Amino acid sequence: MTPGDGCAGQVAAAWRRAAAARLRAERAEESAERYEAYALESGHAPNADLAAALRRSAACHRSSAELQEAFARRMAKWAQGRGEPPRFMAGVAEACGADSAALILVDARNSQLAVAASGEPARAAQDLEFVLGEGPSRDATTHRSLVVATGDAIETRWPCYGPALTALGVREVAAAPLDTAASARCLGALAVFDPPPGLVGSRAFDELVGALTRLVLRDPDADPELYGGTDHRDSVQQAAGMVSVHVGCRVDDALALIKARAFSRGMPLEALTRAIVAGDLTFAPEGFAPEGPS
Repeated sequence: MTPGDGCAGQVAAAWRRAAAARLRAERAEESAERYEAYALESGHAPNADLAAALRRSAACHRSSAELQEAFARRMAKWAQGRGEPPRFMAGVAEACGADSAALILVDARNSQLAVAASGEPARAAQDLEFVLGEGPSRDATTHRSLVVATGDAIETRWPCYGPALTALGVREVAAAPLDTAASARCLGALAVFDPPPGLVGSRAFDELVGALTRLVLRDPDADPELYGGTDHRDSVQQAAGMVSVHVGCRVDDALALIKARAFSRGMPLEALTRAIVAGDLTFAPEGFAPEGPS
């Protein structure tokens, strides 16, 4: 994308969604004040509980507005020809006080549908989870609970993923589910790499996770594409289809073969699958081979 290519539309959309989120926050605060007054007058505990829930909802809406306003400012700055095109998740990592963060969306079988990352370190970490089938985001979505691992515990908890993650220089990881009480399953997770002390478990972190849940899944103007920053791994799915035809196996089995080869070669999954789609690599029952005469 160039500064003139869709930039103005994304800036406008971010400001519009931010304004809507702030309006929802104001309305939730007003409702909370009413229920707090009812609770004081009646001494009825459910009114106080509802007021507290509305306060939490308002805080999540405000956090969503702040994230989108920050993205709009970055995008407007980039439109003036300064710096690299901004990624929405870079703003999320900054809000966490961390160097990198990633968000994944999953299907009913807990398989990754899409990923959005703040930068290459976070993307590499999420590619490892996708390839190896284990890791913090997977655990967070499976168990619908916060996952935290530090130091040696990373390699102990995830025997394959852990050593590969620490080889990237990560010493701590936290993953929180994007969960809603109304949903029968978890729809994704936020992973933060090397979070600052005190972040995980804090109210600010909970509000950020709640904001992402609303921004991606729940609000009337939810944007699961995160302003174009979400990758649905199209090349991976296309390559799996091609390999399934060449080898005569199911697409799921073809995908498993591709993942195994990417990991064994130490090659980024996207690079490998792009080579397959381009015809630079073919897959036969005995393995991958360069395209062309032998």
